[in-house]
Amino acid sequence: MVSLPSPAPAEAAVTVRNLRRAFGERVVLDSLDLSIEDSEFVALVGKSGGGKTTLLRTLGGLDPVEGGTVEVPVARSIVFQEPRLLPWKRVWRNVAVGLPGAGGRDLAVKALSEVGLDDHLEAWPVTLSGGEAQRVALARALVREPDLLLLDEPFGALDALTRIQMHELVRELHRRHRPAVLLVTHDVDEALILADRVIVLREGRLDEHIVTRDLFHDRLDPSFERARARILSLLGVSEATGHAPDAVVPDFPQPAYG
Repeated sequence: MVSLPSPAPAEAAVTVRNLRRAFGERVVLDSLDLSIEDSEFVALVGKSGGGKTTLLRTLGGLDPVEGGTVEVPVARSIVFQEPRLLPWKRVWRNVAVGLPGAGGRDLAVKALSEVGLDDHLEAWPVTLSGGEAQRVALARALVREPDLLLLDEPFGALDALTRIQMHELVRELHRRHRPAVLLVTHDVDEALILADRVIVLREGRLDEHIVTRDLFHDRLDPSFERARARILSLLGVSEATGHAPDAVVPDFPQPAYG
């Protein structure tokens, strides 16, 4: 196992130490350590039921901290797989929901413009496509200018073309707003395309992390396929890459954390 110690020169947006979470006798997170730097984009992959969403919900304050310590920014937003829009509120009001003061509409208009939906301000959620609804959910998350953005498989229900468009949008929004991001996904390609660092969660711990920043975000790059093969092997799906279960996969650079 490769644990993630405190980041040395960069300031951490997220610091998790010795986190434990159990449901009855089933331990989901076991002495887990994690650091996410300010503005860093981290993707978390793992098998279904392995604790990915539990970790995300803990960072978002939706699940209790039963053991260990969790330090996160106060300003946090979560985007789930389902947009979770309020059907009785028009689009701009969904984005502005909960915003204090009288400037909510102006902020919502700006956020919707960023996601390409400034012409849908007065639309009802029922009239939106799946991709449009998820853009509204992103606008609602970003309008609060979070220091930590948590994405829980937000593109899982979208068709392939819409997913590609959403990947491009999320990359651009991250460049503009620079929050720290934790993306939970089952899609290894998605993780490699979007993230600065991909972490594999296995048996309740962060088993390995692969740095992708400045290396590749292109499926045609040979390093992309090697990283993909490595992650799939760690997840026990070696047959998808043509490797035997005990095949040797190439090493990848690790962060220079102290």
